[in-house]
Amino acid sequence: MSDYVLRILAKDSGVRVLACTTTELAREAAQRHSAYPIAAAALAYGMTAGVLLGGLLKVQERIALKVEGGGRLGKLVIEADAYGHVRGYLSAPDASSGESLGREAVGDALGREGVLTVVKDLRLKNLYRSAINLEYGELDKDLEAYLNQSEQIPSLVEIGVVMDDDRSIASAGGLLIQALPGHGHEAVAQVAARLEDLPPIENLLSDGRTPEQIVDQLLGDQEYLLLERQPAEFRCSCSQDRSRQALRMLDRDDLLALVAEGEATVDCHFCHARYFFARSDLEAILAETQMATGDEDAPEPA
Repeated sequence: MSDYVLRILAKDSGVRVLACTTTELAREAAQRHSAYPIAAAALAYGMTAGVLLGGLLKVQERIALKVEGGGRLGKLVIEADAYGHVRGYLSAPDASSGESLGREAVGDALGREGVLTVVKDLRLKNLYRSAINLEYGELDKDLEAYLNQSEQIPSLVEIGVVMDDDRSIASAGGLLIQALPGHGHEAVAQVAARLEDLPPIENLLSDGRTPEQIVDQLLGDQEYLLLERQPAEFRCSCSQDRSRQALRMLDRDDLLALVAEGEATVDCHFCHARYFFARSDLEAILAETQMATGDEDAPEPA
């Protein structure tokens, strides 16, 4: 289990803690998108945020976050679920990197003026959607602001990414601390004070500290219960069948144009998997849509 997330309950401290390591899944995301160094670092922050947010979900729930900060990396989109699965992409993974790859440089590349949007699928009739203006231009701090303002749960978020000398991802991980019901900001503030006494999380990660060791240092002699140690991995939900369904949503004229071209390829934004459809596949999809709409008199494909 190379990447994983811990779910911890510290009743005496009045908080719950999520701690994760995400190095391998961040590397996979960067590799799939052929990301330049600054984009790879931004993806690592985003993928780690997704794992932490996913750790707050219940079974079968999903969450998506979108950062539109106006920077040269364009839009950052991350999706995650309650099982440690996460995927994501940037609009401009080939954006120029510059010399620095630290958190301030990543914030500049994503942009510091825009919106952070969070959408949750809680298995209810309607999706939950909330958006806040970016305040800090650093994903962990803006995510913390979202949790405190929109969800009104006293929270602390720390994400660390370390880039290697060859400008690839050396390590990535993070912490999310929230007050338990019946406890307020003071509970999180006490843990935050202890966190201030520790080296920055990126230093802990680069020193090889595991999530367990970081939590031990953070909580000290406070007793806590480890609820779960769950694997975390890059996983995309795209498939040939989902791509086929997407083609079925096209207008008849668009499908006719694809049939005329003789083939179609669907490229997944999240993982860059490619799904090929031959002319015969497209003709079958066109026939299905015509039957579904009752348009049986439509012209036969050429």
